Amino acid sequence: MNIQNLTGELSIRRQLADGTQQQLQAVKEIIEAVRTEGDSALLRFAKKWDQADLSVLKVTEDEIKEAVGRFDPQLLADLTEAADNIRNYHLGQKQQGYRHDRADGSYVAQRVTAIESAGLYVPGGTAAYPSSVLMNVIPAQVAGVGRIVVTSPPNSEGKLSDGVLAAAHILGITELYKVGGAQAIAALAYGTESIQPVDKITGPGNIFVALAKREVNGDVAIDMIAGPSEIAIIADDSAYADEVAADLLSQAEHDPLASAVLLTESRELAEQVAAQVASQLATLPREAIAAASIRDHGAIYIAENRTDLINAANQLAPEHLEIMTEDAEAMAQEIDHAGAIFIGRYSSEPVGDYFAGTNHVLPTNSTARFSSALSVYDFVKRTSIVHYSEQAWRENQEKIARLARLEGLEAHARAVESRAWKKGSQS
Repeated sequence: MNIQNLTGELSIRRQLADGTQQQLQAVKEIIEAVRTEGDSALLRFAKKWDQADLSVLKVTEDEIKEAVGRFDPQLLADLTEAADNIRNYHLGQKQQGYRHDRADGSYVAQRVTAIESAGLYVPGGTAAYPSSVLMNVIPAQVAGVGRIVVTSPPNSEGKLSDGVLAAAHILGITELYKVGGAQAIAALAYGTESIQPVDKITGPGNIFVALAKREVNGDVAIDMIAGPSEIAIIADDSAYADEVAADLLSQAEHDPLASAVLLTESRELAEQVAAQVASQLATLPREAIAAASIRDHGAIYIAENRTDLINAANQLAPEHLEIMTEDAEAMAQEIDHAGAIFIGRYSSEPVGDYFAGTNHVLPTNSTARFSSALSVYDFVKRTSIVHYSEQAWRENQEKIARLARLEGLEAHARAVESRAWKKGSQS
């Protein structure tokens, strides 16, 4: 890995959601094909890009049962325990509405209700992600979403992975479709003969999925535009170089565009980590992918002091931030911008990916400056409620009318003033 002194402002923003002009045009054509042709477009695209010759898009109950029957019992137990951890964490995010009553008999309130339907995209391609099923579905279930739909790319045999189906089985999800890519996003947004449209689409994917989500945003809600995975690690001499290197590579193996950055004051640790990364790379099954990530988007920065480390981390606003220092707890309190923070030697990033219970769908490309992890909050809406009594109206109608006229909105003012007492009126 490239070792350099930390100077100036750091950034790992790459604006990958813009894509190329060719990619954007392709996505627009895919969306239009799905809108006009429905299932026939989805079947055609499955054959073209997934090499899957399908006649039916929906996963059957028998397919789910068969997948669960083939699945390793210990892995099924592990997924089930992970699901329990994730559910327990997200239960803490449930919100109740509130109501403020006033002495004059009026009140204002907020009602929290779940959205009616959600479409959850689970990536396929170079790897299958049962954990993404858990991370997307469970917050929606905790929120109370009535209809939950999962889509994922099929393999060349026209099937979803056993792991994805096992995870869906654990959660009781039966509406699954063998659809991937931009075409899945279009189907969830606009519907086809087989797939009814949803109110919100969540879940990560490749550049075509990201572009499609951006295109349909507004016609349907989305969670975020996710880019390649990122990890930044702050470490001092108390950290073990082999562990730091392993954690950097845990994200590098996702994607050649993934970013892995070490921030440290120790040149000795920096050199040891660089050597460990090179050594461990050679033994990885996804060596080519991880090597490209480290080569093009990996770096080690040596800072002069602790303050510079913290400032650099906040500038990066990474998806994942690990802190492996003697004062890790204290340092974590000074981090303002990160999708998720992992504190201490035993909190390796995959702990959060799979088992701790926190959500692994996180903001990337430095959007942690203003965005958050996928959560129950993403699957609810908040409705404002106003009840004004006659007394409140009498006391405030002149003020409201004046404010309306200040903005040149005479009809607004007259609407408030029109509520004169009438026989039989109620407050």
